Amino acid sequence: MEFKRRNGGPTVGGASQAKKGKMNTEWEDSPSQFEEELALFDEMEMEAESGEGQAGHDVIPVGDLFSADLNPRWKRPHAPPLQPNSDTLIFQQIDLDYYLGSAVAGMPGQVQGKVPIVRMFGVTDSGNSVCCHVHGFAPYFYVPAPNGFTNAHLAEFQRELNSVVLKDMRSNKDNIAVTVLAVDITKKESMYHYHGNKPLEFLRITMAMPRLIAPAKRLLEQGFKFANFATQSYQAYEANIDFEIRFMVDSDVVGCCWIELPKGKYRLREERSVGQTDSKYPGKVSLCQYEVDVAWNHLVSHPAEGEWQRIAPLRVLSFDIECAGRKGVFPEPEIDPVIQIASMVQRQGEKEPFIRTVFTLQSCASIVGSQILCFTQEKQLLQSWAEFVRTVDPDIITGYNIQNFDLPYLLNRAATLKVSLFPYLGRVWGCKSVLKDSSFQSKQMGRRENKTVNMEGRVQFDLLQVLLRDYKLRSYTLNAVSFHFLQEQKEDVQHSIITDLQNGNEQTRRRLAVYCLKDAYLPLRLLQKLMCVINYMEMARVTGVPLTYLLSRGQQIKVVSQLLRQAMKQDLVMPVMRTEAGEDYTGATVIEPEKGYYSVPIATLDFSSLYPSIMMAHNLCYTTLLQKSQVDKLGLAPEDFIKTPTGDLFVKSSVRKGLLPEILENLLSARKRAKAELKKETDPFKKQVLDGRQLALKISANSVYGFTGAQVGKLPCLEISQSVTGFGRQMIEQTKQLVESRYTISNGYQADAKVVYGDTDSVMVKLGVATVQEAMNLGKEAAEWVSSHFVPPIKLEFEKVYYPYLLINKKRYAGLYFSSNAEHHDKMDCKGIETVRRDNCPLVANLINTCLQNILIDRDPDGAVAHAKEVISDLLCNRIDISQLVITKELTRTAQEYAGKQAHVELAERMRKRDAGSAPNLGDRVPYVIIKAAKGVAAYMKSEDPIYVLENNIPIDTQYYLEQQLSKPLLRIFEPILGESKAESVLLSEYHLLSFEPAAQSVWENVWPSYKLSNHMDSY
Repeated sequence: MEFKRRNGGPTVGGASQAKKGKMNTEWEDSPSQFEEELALFDEMEMEAESGEGQAGHDVIPVGDLFSADLNPRWKRPHAPPLQPNSDTLIFQQIDLDYYLGSAVAGMPGQVQGKVPIVRMFGVTDSGNSVCCHVHGFAPYFYVPAPNGFTNAHLAEFQRELNSVVLKDMRSNKDNIAVTVLAVDITKKESMYHYHGNKPLEFLRITMAMPRLIAPAKRLLEQGFKFANFATQSYQAYEANIDFEIRFMVDSDVVGCCWIELPKGKYRLREERSVGQTDSKYPGKVSLCQYEVDVAWNHLVSHPAEGEWQRIAPLRVLSFDIECAGRKGVFPEPEIDPVIQIASMVQRQGEKEPFIRTVFTLQSCASIVGSQILCFTQEKQLLQSWAEFVRTVDPDIITGYNIQNFDLPYLLNRAATLKVSLFPYLGRVWGCKSVLKDSSFQSKQMGRRENKTVNMEGRVQFDLLQVLLRDYKLRSYTLNAVSFHFLQEQKEDVQHSIITDLQNGNEQTRRRLAVYCLKDAYLPLRLLQKLMCVINYMEMARVTGVPLTYLLSRGQQIKVVSQLLRQAMKQDLVMPVMRTEAGEDYTGATVIEPEKGYYSVPIATLDFSSLYPSIMMAHNLCYTTLLQKSQVDKLGLAPEDFIKTPTGDLFVKSSVRKGLLPEILENLLSARKRAKAELKKETDPFKKQVLDGRQLALKISANSVYGFTGAQVGKLPCLEISQSVTGFGRQMIEQTKQLVESRYTISNGYQADAKVVYGDTDSVMVKLGVATVQEAMNLGKEAAEWVSSHFVPPIKLEFEKVYYPYLLINKKRYAGLYFSSNAEHHDKMDCKGIETVRRDNCPLVANLINTCLQNILIDRDPDGAVAHAKEVISDLLCNRIDISQLVITKELTRTAQEYAGKQAHVELAERMRKRDAGSAPNLGDRVPYVIIKAAKGVAAYMKSEDPIYVLENNIPIDTQYYLEQQLSKPLLRIFEPILGESKAESVLLSEYHLLSFEPAAQSVWENVWPSYKLSNHMDSY
């Protein structure tokens, strides 16, 4: 529903409808395209005669709601009886967490008190749900053994540490008697620095619970004394690893992998009636069809290769709610009722949803291809929807902004109405879904404040959060993203008339139900189109983390997981680093651009996976980093190590192969295999999985360098990150020198080659040839020749030819892109130009795009100038649609945290004073226009909500748009062609004093008619 605009960037769709004030009950004479689609689903299902009839267009009274005859599809497929002694249980693990529970008879580990139990939820090939309790795994960390420590000291060390940890506990709510379960001596080596391949003695300290590791680590670091050993501070290793990650690394489990429980190695839990207990063996506590107990060392994890790459038929539930709000006020769950909940369920790998249901308050006319469930009381509606969720038992729950709107609203509304059984939406009986506030901050996404709702065993896949993380868009409303990716839009219902539709009749409520169904359907379509679930699953498999971590955590945990897995094989341990923002290092080289318009082909040569290649070629790693003071002590000769361009030392692979290079080699070779399989594969779904896998492997390889450079991180290493960029700078400069020295007239070539620009991992070369084909041939030859001068696997590749090419400045250029076919360009490629930037109004992007098409495709700079002048004239004469003037910027901090006044921040504050409920929140993109004001008023005071502008007939400051939005981008693209002084005189001189005021309201309405607004504004 569009009330959810608050977290997708406030939508301004529907202002045109607000003026009408009346609900049009005769809105359509024929079904919408979406209704026809729903009817088609129904026909297809009837033809299939699967015996699972959905009661398609029936309107079901509440009394028959959960009848197995009417709703056979809601339940999962029948689960055949399972015999643990003779049957193997295999399932794909989807979610993984842990809880503190009682020890189970026959399982390893503690037998007294609470113990940590890992819990895996998954699905079998047949679509049956599984809850697997994994026993016997305990958390641990390492410290170096003090000098003179022997096995005889273990018991005393354990007793004393146990004593100090118990004393340190403020409360002992779990009645823990033993905090330290074991202390063992083991041979390990720190992964930080090269130590001469000499393992040292470490103490592995096993704790009773994950939360006890932090106090134990702190007490050991502060100074710990036992027996006759002096008080000393102990450096902790691997004490900052999440318990889930620790378990997964040690048991070789990765996210979304297939788990096998061999026959005779697990125990099946049974249903118990109320009051029936068994002190030895617990009964079922989940809604899953199979619930089992297994020892952690008995489960088998299958690597995601071959047949184990498949994906189980997961159930994905997408839902959307509608509320009957009051005029001009954002809906409040304490006051405004939930009037409809549309739910669609689809099996992963299938094209269409097999459940299409709307829960409605009051009667509703039927919709062919959908099931309508009508309720006279809102409490019944909410209770029945919660029961529906528990019956359908989805593995993944999706929707648009469900995390910050739908789920919080439903929980708060149910609490207001005292619907006591509503908040049990997870898979564990008695586990209440609770609303919490959380915040997330990263360089990539800025700061975001979100709500979280626990639903044990179900993965919440809020599509809005995924899009915010993975895509840079102007607007994140459901309408805007649906049009952008699917060329589809929501049903035409404005939020201002939703309450009127509800208060109408069963036909108007049917219109609302169709609208609500479409809002539940679009997220499923988007998930499918963007391959979100598959891509995230493959990333979980590649990096080894739970699927939920990818949706809620930052980038570093993915590298930590891979690092620990590789380290474990080599008996290396990861130190806990005290990190703080440290010194910066010089980044990549940018060769000064030879600005201009090039009417000859420009070849682009690109280093393949530059930073990973540098790390592999030069063996750059924590484990190979050599301290200068240690060179002689370790007996190293000059040929045993290298000195990087930044003066840091690393041993060569002949001395020790680095951990990071090994990880990178594994990732890139796995990617090569996935791409080879992708070429052979014919099954469309398997092709999607393989494509998602190769993409995940590529992203993971590129993120390793970033992990070493994160100064506030788990394991920062300035020496690695600065050495990588140092080699990169050196290689770009060397590439320039090699190309320009070989490809010369004196060496028999047509012209002297010239590198006109270079940036991080690529160079643009003018080779002096006349055709694209010649540039391609020479570019490939040059790439191969230059590559021979570098250490493998560093490789320079021919990537593309630009013809023509407009080089504006560093990181700003445009050209026609030819990659394989010399006769036809692939696309018009723009970098850093306003066509691809989000911080300008659409008018700028559209104008620059058209001008570039005139210049690059039509080769008509005069036509480009004429078009630019025409648009400027239209702007100043108020002939431009207001939707083209909307600027959007993200609210990344509170008003107090910004150094200076910002237009979008000030507007957000003003909107909050008008209506706090619908005002933008942290993380939203705020749309605004700049309005006319008295001379001298600062621009940040002239920002205004586009709907407010339209409703109050406020004039736009067109001169601002000319001077602050259009002029600089225009001059940037025309100056290389016309010259600096001429470009301004040709384009702008006659407009500096030209501006027009709308004479009256009627003129204003002629300039921006409301029908235009309804067509375009909802994108914001």
